[in-house]
Parts: sequence; structure tokens; C-alpha cells
Amino acid sequence: MTDKKYESLKIENIVASGVIAEALDLALVSSKVRNCELNTKRFPGAVYHIETPKMASLIFSSGKIVLTGSHTTKALADGLAFILKSLNEAGFETFKEPKVVVNNMVCSYDLGKYINLNKIVVTLNVENIEYEPEQFPGLVYRIKDPKMVALIFSSGKIILTGGRNLNDIKLGLAVLEQKLASVL
Repeated sequence: MTDKKYESLKIENIVASGVIAEALDLALVSSKVRNCELNTKRFPGAVYHIETPKMASLIFSSGKIVLTGSHTTKALADGLAFILKSLNEAGFETFKEPKVVVNNMVCSYDLGKYINLNKIVVTLNVENIEYEPEQFPGLVYRIKDPKMVALIFSSGKIILTGGRNLNDIKLGLAVLEQKLASVL
């Protein structure tokens, strides 16, 4: 498989989480860091939006963080560095080597051809497929290895979620294309 084959593969969102500090006083963080909001009536963590790269983070008093919204691993790393720098400049102590890992990548892919979803259900007849067109227009296909979920639409568009890196996503696509080869 060549990379040209996956030209239409696009990262839509990367979600990462980890620990950046021993503990943080969120009331103080939200008062000192621009674009960081705390509303404990709605959510137990502070929400910190940054513009470059555009992403959002959820920061918790335990020092844990969830990052979302980046479209590349470089943007994720740049965003994390910006958040840490902002916290340090505001007087908060963070880990020099934060432990943050990618938990989920959401990617889109276009097969470039129409897919008969009913034919997939009838032909493959496996338990890892869910298709209820009255409730959702896509077919849900659960890939076991690598463990991920593919939403397949009749337009040929596919949304893949659950991979932790592009290798996982490409492996999942290869498994999916192999399973669908008899139907397409």
C-alpha cells in the first residue's frame, strides 16, 4: 500500500490526555491565564482555549489535562508547549516532562465510490456491524485489530475513530478494505 492510496485520509481531531502538574488551583489559574474559564457549576475543570494552534484543553485541579481540537501531532505538541508556558508565566509550576499521550484520532477518508450498505450487511453478516438506517445513515463497523470503529456512509466517506496514531488508522483502513473487497 502506497501513501498515495491514502491521499484523502485527513485527521479531523486528536484527543490526548495526561498529567502536567502535581496539583493546580483552578480558581487562580482561571483568574491569571487569559482565555481560561472556570465554571464549577457546569464542569469541574477549567476550559482553556488557545488560538495558535487552535485547540481546547480541560485542566483539572489534580494536574490532569485533556487536549482536543488539533489536526496534527505537531500542533498538539505546540499547543501543549504553549499551555505549559502560559501556566509557568502566570506563576504555576508544571512538570518539565509532562506525561501526555494521544488517546484517540478521528480521521476521515473517502473511498471515492458509492457503497451499498445493505449489501455489506447481507454479504458480511458479522456481529461487529450495526446498521439501522432509520436511526443513523451510516453503518458502524467495529474493527477488532487494531481496535477502532469505522462509520461507513453510502457516499463512500468513512470516519475512523479509536486509533492512537496514523499507523493504527492505516492498518484499520487496510483491514476494512480487505473485508469490503468482496462487496465493492
